[in-house]
Amino acid sequence: MNAVGGTRERPPASAGEISRGTDLSTGEAYRRCESVTREQAANFYYGIRLLPRARRQAMCAVYAFARRVDDIGDGELAQAEKLRRLDAEARLLAELEVPGSRPAAGDDPVMVALADVHERFALPPGALGELIEGVRMDVEGVTYERFEDLVPYCRRVAGAIGRVCLAIFGANDHPSAERPGAERLADDLGVAMQLTNILRDLREDAENGRVYLPAEDLRRFGLIAAGQERVAPDVLASIAQGVGSSDTSLRRRNEAGRLLALVRFEAHRAQPWFYSGRRLAKLLDRRSAACVLAMAGIYGRLLGRIEAYPERALRERVSLPAREKAWVAARSMLGAGR
Repeated sequence: MNAVGGTRERPPASAGEISRGTDLSTGEAYRRCESVTREQAANFYYGIRLLPRARRQAMCAVYAFARRVDDIGDGELAQAEKLRRLDAEARLLAELEVPGSRPAAGDDPVMVALADVHERFALPPGALGELIEGVRMDVEGVTYERFEDLVPYCRRVAGAIGRVCLAIFGANDHPSAERPGAERLADDLGVAMQLTNILRDLREDAENGRVYLPAEDLRRFGLIAAGQERVAPDVLASIAQGVGSSDTSLRRRNEAGRLLALVRFEAHRAQPWFYSGRRLAKLLDRRSAACVLAMAGIYGRLLGRIEAYPERALRERVSLPAREKAWVAARSMLGAGR
């Protein structure tokens, strides 16, 4: 699952497939990362394009790295090979976090750009490493008993990106007393956006062998028996496929109804996280605040549609039309100035 403030746009090609050259300049590395972000981050890009050029470039480098890590987790490689590649990315990150360091290979546009971001914006050590650990949880098939167990996963794959964004936004220039508050709010917004992703992709994830919904909630809504620790992904996928179908048995229709009720329940639970996360904008400069409000606005609207029409979310991938995203971005720019 992904990454980058909860964004999880499934691209037609892997971000890890960015073409490599020889001894890339930093400018060219940034251009390639920005191309990946513009083409593949349908929601994320509407927010970051409101930023000044240097910050926008930095955010694109972070997205391209997160996309590459996420592609490892979502790919078709064997588990052992996925874990090996995640370890390799973690080692590269550790090298970048050494002051004044540069990537060993100068032909990797993502690492060339990310090294420059580290130098210019002093990214918090270990934050992007948390993203890797979150994707490792996906690869290892971790499941969640309670909602409280799911939250740390969300903080790893999305909240950690939020903390990186704070450095790029310049929030770390605030008095030290304000930083913990900003980091907490960035984490909360990351959780909100990741929960939206989980609900939006529920059927697709189940068909790919992953279930993020807490087992206690599945039991509460009668989708697994009392005492049962988890639901088989193929069973959940089958129930989701039966939503809206008139050709299923009464039992299947009842299961579909319970799943719809569970989706509404989880969507309602995510709303306070958005409310908390949006308060981050008050701690940022106008354009950074507009970026945050745009991304929160787009994902908040997605969540609202999932809650109102859960049957649609289980049948197809819910998204906003481009004109609506543009309207949310423009409105965010106006709202950030208040």
